[in-house]
Amino acid sequence: MQFHKTAGWIAAALMTLSVHAQTTVQQKTADGMLEGVVSPDGKVRTFKGVPFAAPPVGDLRWKAPQPVTPWTGVRNAVDFGARCMQGNIYSDMIFHDAGPSEDCLYLNLWMPANPPSNKLPVMVWIYGGGYQAGATSEGRQDGGNLAKHGVIVVSMNYRLGIFGFFSHPDLAKESGHDSAGNYGLLDQLAALQWVKKSIATFGGDPDNVTIFGESAGSFSVSALVASPLAKGLFQRAIGESGAYLSNGTLPMKPLAESEKADLSFAKSALGSDSLAELRAKPASEILDAALKDKSLFFSPNVDGYFLPQDVISIFAAGKQSIVPTLGGWNRDEQSYHSILHDDPPTAENFRKHLNELYGANAARVAKLYSGANETEIKRAAQDLAGDRFIAFGTWKWLEMTAKTAKVPVYRYEFDQALPFPEPSTPHASEIEYVFQMLSTRDLPWRPEDHKVSDTMAAYWTNFAKSGNPNGEGLPQWPRYNAKANYSVMHISADPRVAPDNHRARYLLLDSLH
Repeated sequence: MQFHKTAGWIAAALMTLSVHAQTTVQQKTADGMLEGVVSPDGKVRTFKGVPFAAPPVGDLRWKAPQPVTPWTGVRNAVDFGARCMQGNIYSDMIFHDAGPSEDCLYLNLWMPANPPSNKLPVMVWIYGGGYQAGATSEGRQDGGNLAKHGVIVVSMNYRLGIFGFFSHPDLAKESGHDSAGNYGLLDQLAALQWVKKSIATFGGDPDNVTIFGESAGSFSVSALVASPLAKGLFQRAIGESGAYLSNGTLPMKPLAESEKADLSFAKSALGSDSLAELRAKPASEILDAALKDKSLFFSPNVDGYFLPQDVISIFAAGKQSIVPTLGGWNRDEQSYHSILHDDPPTAENFRKHLNELYGANAARVAKLYSGANETEIKRAAQDLAGDRFIAFGTWKWLEMTAKTAKVPVYRYEFDQALPFPEPSTPHASEIEYVFQMLSTRDLPWRPEDHKVSDTMAAYWTNFAKSGNPNGEGLPQWPRYNAKANYSVMHISADPRVAPDNHRARYLLLDSLH
């Protein structure tokens, strides 16, 4: 992990030196003047580290984001703002910022230097990381190449872990709406409100905004679609691997339950249940205590404000934002080891674990996840693991959107195996393809990988422009519905459309769920 921290610092320093050698450009906003840069090829304007809310420090810790204080003079907007407080959790996250801080509510913009119009579609990216880690400064999420497709790309930092999702009865009392805990989601909302207010200044269309995210970012997209507070702030949604429509991964607790657990943690791990005392503690002390406690997971809850009900109930009632939706997941979202653990992939072991997981329903599951030999059993266990982890909830989101919103829905499966020693398409492996940032990962990329990346970027930006991913030179992608046999776009070097051959699996999991 130390290597990654050092490598990230060196990369950030080199990027800063490179940036300052580029042509600068200024932009006036409602809060003050910004100075960004034009890319070396002259095609993209970038503004980084733009504040969209006041620093959530001191008395603002664990409060909804507050307005920015306007500045005088010219504000440097060539470097990423600090990432939000977090531990070193994921080794594949390489950051290019100065380090973690509570003062982290900054966003970034990438846009064509010579825009084709003065009302460009806007794509707002929300990173993943299980609500415990992540930041906009990861190289694989750089929006420059997407912007070359004629869109403005925006990404924002949002509070994580205990700083983003700590709940406490006194926090609910002081909130003015009897809610607590969803500060990270409220940060995302504040960034969208900033886009609504300010994006026209940069040539963007505030009435043509697409939110898109991966993993926890995709869960966030589904929550924003469900939240009444976010209505009108975006017109389309893209979800890559994740949604709050199952009770498996990242389950949401009711507010009362999260308050009880978090209050107990504060007393035992931090030695106080007083908000004043907790807000006076150094951020590092609070983070260290939260990281040491492996039993408690700080993440969104059903707070009665941002989410008046759980997400699935909101979708079932058709009360969500009615927006065209594109979503899907990767073929190998989870390893077969999460089902079989360290047991060999034999039929007997698979049956044993299915019985442990599903009891009297194990035989029904075994009919749809089966294998006759070691290779097939590995595949069946891997499919079940991925479905339980991410795929089922994402499937349910698309199903309910098609049913209750009656808007265009497009479903994909990412099948392009990365060039690992043992090729696979694991969780999060599509990110650098979408952003056309394969160069940020040291892998033996092939021409077909670049072809897939070009295809995904075109589909995603086409959808942002019109609500339809199709366009010239791309394989036709049909809507996802019964009339089209629930067709799925399988994205690979040879993209193809096929009916959902695994629909029975998801219907079974739905009945068990």
